[in-house]
Amino acid sequence: MDRQQRAQAVLERLAARYPAPETHLISTTPWELLVATVLAAQCTDRRVNTVTPHLFARWPGPAELAAAPLHEVEAVVRPTGFFHNKAKNLIGAAAKIMADYGGEVPRTLRELTTLPGVARKTANVVLWGGFGINEGLAVDTHVRRISYRLGLTSETDPVAVERDLLLLFPREEWGNVNHRMVWFGRHVCDARKPRCEECEMAGFCPRHELPKRCNPPGPPVRL
Repeated sequence: MDRQQRAQAVLERLAARYPAPETHLISTTPWELLVATVLAAQCTDRRVNTVTPHLFARWPGPAELAAAPLHEVEAVVRPTGFFHNKAKNLIGAAAKIMADYGGEVPRTLRELTTLPGVARKTANVVLWGGFGINEGLAVDTHVRRISYRLGLTSETDPVAVERDLLLLFPREEWGNVNHRMVWFGRHVCDARKPRCEECEMAGFCPRHELPKRCNPPGPPVRL
């Protein structure tokens, strides 16, 4: 089985397991999804979902958040960790959206990645989840680990992993591949104790493990 054949098999099995994948983050607008995704860096989606209702009740959109006092935003987002960076980036992103994009979340990868705290992964999540646009494929820790473990890539840098995956999966599936791999990584393909006996891909999975140096500690910057 070559890499392309393996990717097709992975796609079919993930689609069968998760026919209607959705993000775990609760949001109703592209702006809310952007905020939630920034807050989710090195934090569980469940915790983010307990913080965002309070955040959006006080500052519903970018106009309100752009004018918010930094220390007040820090106090609200503190439970998500790294709250100094996250609050600063969110206020900065809100201000730039107001100044440069007419108060609307931009709809291109190039524009989204001009926002403080937003790199390719977050931008791809917002484009797909907020607008249904597949411009790229979001590579988070689950996608990177599973893609490497399954032999879909030999790269470890998320941007390089994304380049490989874009060649293997059809464009219309890019957003769903991310969601399905995230669910699969949480339910089956755990980082430390993968439940291979429950995995429908065990028969062709080479079980490659990421080098330990690929998981350095430290605060999130741009994801």
